[in-house]
Amino acid sequence: MLVITRDGGRSEAISELLGQEEVLTQTLPAPAESGSDKEIDTLFVDVESLLGRNKSINKALDKLWASYPSAAIVVMADEEQTKLAVDAVKAGAFDYLTHPIEKEELGLIVDKVRESDVLHSELDYLRGQFWSEDSLEYVDTRSKAMRDVFVKIRQVAGTRTTVLLTGETGTGKSLIAKLTHAHSNRRDMPFISVHCGAIPDTLVESELFGHERGAFTGAVRRKLGKFELAHGGTIFLDEIGTVSQSVQVKLLHTLQERVIQRVGGESDIPVDVRIIAATNEDMGQLCEEGKFRKDLFYRLNVFPVRIPSLRERQEDLPRLCEVFIKQFNGLLNTEIKGIHPQVLDTLFDYEWPGNVRELENVIERACILETGDILMADSFPPDLLDSQGDVVTSPVKTSLPLKEARQITVDRFERQYLASLLEQCGGVIRETARRAGITTRQLNKLMNRHGLERRSFRKKNR
Repeated sequence: MLVITRDGGRSEAISELLGQEEVLTQTLPAPAESGSDKEIDTLFVDVESLLGRNKSINKALDKLWASYPSAAIVVMADEEQTKLAVDAVKAGAFDYLTHPIEKEELGLIVDKVRESDVLHSELDYLRGQFWSEDSLEYVDTRSKAMRDVFVKIRQVAGTRTTVLLTGETGTGKSLIAKLTHAHSNRRDMPFISVHCGAIPDTLVESELFGHERGAFTGAVRRKLGKFELAHGGTIFLDEIGTVSQSVQVKLLHTLQERVIQRVGGESDIPVDVRIIAATNEDMGQLCEEGKFRKDLFYRLNVFPVRIPSLRERQEDLPRLCEVFIKQFNGLLNTEIKGIHPQVLDTLFDYEWPGNVRELENVIERACILETGDILMADSFPPDLLDSQGDVVTSPVKTSLPLKEARQITVDRFERQYLASLLEQCGGVIRETARRAGITTRQLNKLMNRHGLERRSFRKKNR
């Protein structure tokens, strides 16, 4: 960390508040190089030192970033300079503090910087030179569970290893299969998707392996199966747990020998196909019940990847909503800007049995019904929302450490409290701050933290 200020006493005060020996301080008339070999992750700078002789905040920030490209810049200002500090944040600074600086507030800023650094470093690792530009929107996640999924996909994509995707219906197994293929060395070859559960049992063999003319009634000509069509590429077998025992035997043979035999045929046909299978069933239980061959399961389960449910990745719910709104704005020619914060809070309390697919369908419906530019409660199914608008206690997340679980609960309560109060005050900041017992500056900071915008609460949006 580096502190740049005109007042040496302020530098010492910040160093003392942080209690860190590695805090570097400089008393400078203007930003300059630190002369240190240590990488600067956070830069605290007074407004006077930031501007110096520059009249443009943007240029002053650019000059700092030229010297400290990886630093998060926190601007310090006296009360009468708050507007300049806010302008700096709008121009790209991480946050601002006002003198005199309190230890608790300073600690919160430092924690936020570290959390942001962790998220960015993990996302940069995921992106690297690996993910294609079209895929960045999908791998951008705040969920550790989903980041773990993408790390696994990155590891296995370049191989020909068989992958088994598991997870509830609607979690995005098909999307993950496509991402795996798109980032493999087979990306220029076919990707063939087969929904095994949607094909009648009598036709599954023919669909997968093809048939010869006259193999059965109605087989008037030879037909190539999905495995032949996918030669050189990838075949995605969705709902693999639904296939019959006879198909399981042929699949096992194909996996072992890399050959197929058409229905009614006698010769083996070599196929070079990468297999990705998916299921929402407990395959171990199916094997125990004798409904699925264990030897085939072992062949398919070489590289298992479990896709978490939407309930397990609630951190991504706001971002997914934004993605779907953007998607349907293009498809439906609408201009929806977002979801009312109280509605979004209520969506957090819904169980989402249909997962991401259900969320997508709900957003599509809301975009069609909404007459304004913010998705309101009336555009959503009634059983999805809490009609009383009260804070709903969510199930305790015992899978998380106490500290993380507590923080999630506090954040959600804080956001819902502020959203309700802003709603009652029609988005008037001064009145909302007065009723909350905080300053308007504190309210603005909390609104930024929780993604709340005043325009969402103005009376005209009701």
